[in-house]
Amino acid sequence: MRFFGDPVRKRNATIAKEVRQLAKEGRYDEALKVGIRYLHDVPDNQDVLFVVGGILYVKRRYTSALQYLERALEIGRYDPEALAVKAECHFKLEQMSRARQCWRDLLEVDPDNIRAREMLDLD
Repeated sequence: MRFFGDPVRKRNATIAKEVRQLAKEGRYDEALKVGIRYLHDVPDNQDVLFVVGGILYVKRRYTSALQYLERALEIGRYDPEALAVKAECHFKLEQMSRARQCWRDLLEVDPDNIRAREMLDLD
C-alpha cells in the first residue's frame, strides 16, 4: 500500500500491522498493550478495534471485548467477523437475546454462516 508521503497514514498502517502480527503469533499481552495504546491516539481504527476485541475474547474477558467490538461495528456495521465474535461474547455472558440479534445480523451478510444458523435453529 502506498501512502504518497503521508507519515501519519504510514505510521497507522505500520502499527495496525504490528498488532495483527503479534496477535497472529499468540503474543496477546503485547498485542493488547500496543493496540490499546494506539487506540488512545486513533480511536476509530476498525481493524485494531476488532483485533483487540478478538484478543480479549480469547482471554475470556467478554465484557471488555464487547466494548471494542461494538466500537468496531459502529464503523463497519456489517463486519461478519466482528458480528460473530460479538455474538459469542454475548453467548458466553448468557445474554441470549443479544447473541441471537448478532447472529441474525450476521446472517444478513453471511447467509450460510453455519454457527449462526445452528444457534438460531435454522438447520
